Amino acid sequence: MLPVRIGVNVEFGSAEAAGMQAYAEELRTTFMRMQDEALELHAQARAVRVTETSADALVSATVGARGELIRLDLDPRIYRRPDSRQLADTITETVGRAAAKARERVVEIFAPLIPPDQMEAHIEGDVETAMRQLADRMTGKG
Repeated sequence: MLPVRIGVNVEFGSAEAAGMQAYAEELRTTFMRMQDEALELHAQARAVRVTETSADALVSATVGARGELIRLDLDPRIYRRPDSRQLADTITETVGRAAAKARERVVEIFAPLIPPDQMEAHIEGDVETAMRQLADRMTGKG
C-alpha cells in the first residue's frame, strides 16, 4: 500500500495520523457529551440567583445569572441616616458582589464542559482571549 499524504507532513498509517485520528475521536466524543449535557447545564445556569447583604445589613440585593438585579430590599432604618451618596455606594457595592458570585457560580456549573478560564473570558465578552485559548487547546499549547 502506498502512503497517503494528509495535509503536508502526515502520512496515512503513521503515528502522527493515528494521533490526529485519536484527537478527532476525542473531539467527537466531547461534542456528543456537550450536546447531551449542555441543555441541562444551561437550565441550571439560567436558574442561578445570588443574594448579598451589605455590611450594615441595610441593603439586600438579589441578582440573576447575568448579574441583572432581580430584587432590592432596603431596611427602613436607612431613613434614619439620609445620606444618599452612601446609600447609592452601598447598593452598588452589594449588587456588584452578588453579580461576581453569580458569575462564579455560572463558571462552576459549566466547568465539566468548558474550562473556567475560557468560560470567564466568554462571560466577560473577551472574544479574543476565548478564541486564543481555544486555538491553544486545539494545537496542544494549552
